Amino acid sequence: MASDTTHTTTNPSKGTHTTTKTGGNSALAFIVGALVVAVLVLAYFMFAAGESSDDLTVTVEGAGAAVESVESAADGVAGAVEGAADAVEGAAADATNN
Repeated sequence: MASDTTHTTTNPSKGTHTTTKTGGNSALAFIVGALVVAVLVLAYFMFAAGESSDDLTVTVEGAGAAVESVESAADGVAGAVEGAADAVEGAAADATNN
């Protein structure tokens, strides 16, 4: 909403002079316009017509050796965890003299 200011000056020799100043809210209009555009862009991406697929297939060639290395590393970690658990169990047994 614009703010209007009206000022009337009466001068007996020159007559009546009326000045009206209208202040616009162009900055507010710009901000509201930017918000409307942002909402429209978000709505487009959220509700865009089109088929989306939940299926995803990734093929990595030449990864056989890497998979084997990861598997052997996992086996090594599992062995280390079992060894640590046995050591803790043995230490607990020694501490309680069982």
